[in-house]
Amino acid sequence: MADINVDVLVIGAGPTGLGAAKRLNHINGPSWLILDSNDKAGGLASTDITPEGFLYDVGGHVIFSHYKYFDDCIDEALPKEDDWYTHQRISYVRYKGLWVPYPFQNNISMLPKEDQVKCIDGLIDAALDFRVANTKPKDFDEWIVRMCGEGIADIFMRPYNYKVWAVPTTKMQCQWLGERVAAPDVKLVTKNVILNKTAGNWGPNATFRFPARDGTGGIWIAVSDTLPEEKKRYGKKGEVTKVDAEKKVVTLSDGTTIGYGNLVNTMAVDALVEKMGNKELISLSKGLYYSSTHVIGVGIRGERPSRIGDKCWLYFPEDNCPFYRATIFSNYSPYNQPQADAKLPTLYLADGSKAPSTEAKEGPYWSIMLEVSQSTMKPVDEENLLKECIQGLINTEMINADDEIVSTYNRKFDHGYPTPALEREGVLKQLLPKLQDMGIYSRGRFGSWRYEVGNQDHSFMLGVEAVDAIVNGAVELTLNYPDFVNGRQNTERRLAQSFAFGGASASKEVPTRERAASKAGINGTKK
Repeated sequence: MADINVDVLVIGAGPTGLGAAKRLNHINGPSWLILDSNDKAGGLASTDITPEGFLYDVGGHVIFSHYKYFDDCIDEALPKEDDWYTHQRISYVRYKGLWVPYPFQNNISMLPKEDQVKCIDGLIDAALDFRVANTKPKDFDEWIVRMCGEGIADIFMRPYNYKVWAVPTTKMQCQWLGERVAAPDVKLVTKNVILNKTAGNWGPNATFRFPARDGTGGIWIAVSDTLPEEKKRYGKKGEVTKVDAEKKVVTLSDGTTIGYGNLVNTMAVDALVEKMGNKELISLSKGLYYSSTHVIGVGIRGERPSRIGDKCWLYFPEDNCPFYRATIFSNYSPYNQPQADAKLPTLYLADGSKAPSTEAKEGPYWSIMLEVSQSTMKPVDEENLLKECIQGLINTEMINADDEIVSTYNRKFDHGYPTPALEREGVLKQLLPKLQDMGIYSRGRFGSWRYEVGNQDHSFMLGVEAVDAIVNGAVELTLNYPDFVNGRQNTERRLAQSFAFGGASASKEVPTRERAASKAGINGTKK
């Protein structure tokens, strides 16, 4: 017998694991426990704080939602109006010294004339070819050319996506795209070029929320705080070292064993199968690809420059900087950086030269968060990356050479992006069902490896829906039908709904691991 026995064990307290735990707590039926090797909840949606007091998320996260249940849970955790700031997305692409409004492919009216001609030429060819095409694009590169033409493909889509994914577009499939990439409207683009107009507000995150304090990670700590303490094991005592799928027992680093009826796993599925020691699944998981992400933070003394203004996040397809995206993190909340009266010394000037004085002095301060991808197909000079990023900020006129750097942040996340590689679906269509046959529901950004449902709202609902599948056999729409959930407001689940499991109004007792054990002898015979 294991030291602890539960009906549903949840591994990982990121958005997916917390979604599962939140639903289990809401239903109040099967017994459950949630584990995480980190001391605090959040996973890949955590926030770090530098010694100087600058906050940086684990990559670019904002809150926008396709699900009412997600909204309910977030609002329950942070219910006050002043818990949040709401922003209109102000986003641009840096190209040839210009700020082109996002999405780039709808705003070629901003480009130099020779590039406009090249782009429209490609768009017209693509529109004509599309009319006679009778097959689906075989990869992401072919999708780009069919939708945007060779001009936009060469100028923006190919170089930018290589910087993001760290693999060429020819090695990626295109089923994941959905609402992730804007397909240009040829008539609108042509009209805007002639009239010299821009188009904006495309996509689901045109308006978004951001927490006033504690960054994105603060949301998930607050959600975790709504769960019973006795059902959470975080830190070293929550670190999983082995998963015995046959005996349905998980072993923790302190030697504790936990028996489970069903397992909701949110750790990376390639790491899970290693802990299971299942050679067949380990071999299968080798067909899944991912890139690493470096998150770089730069804290700067001085007023935010007018050229930066109220920009949110910015894209960089060119090779004059290593980062593909920059977020003006200080614009999201005034509490994402030290207050103006905080005294900090200058580390060095942006060009690397020594500061005129090392004496600590007051602000104000502003900050930039950068993301750089890495893979075997796109190596990175890790030792010099921070220096190269700061030089990239100078090259792209984000900062000046004599700006005072007061704080830096540099952290690598080995599993950054789950790559929608050509081989992905072939692997997942075998791997996930094989795990589910063992009572393991592997879900989440890397648990189920589907980037198209990897935002915070999707990830949370992957956990919620896994629990509903375990408890009552419900279909997991987010996992299996991404385009469906992304194309509608999903209002079926609400936190205010009540459940009556095992109570006076319940029609029957819910079968739980403890109840089943109490009704059976050691040899499995009925008592």
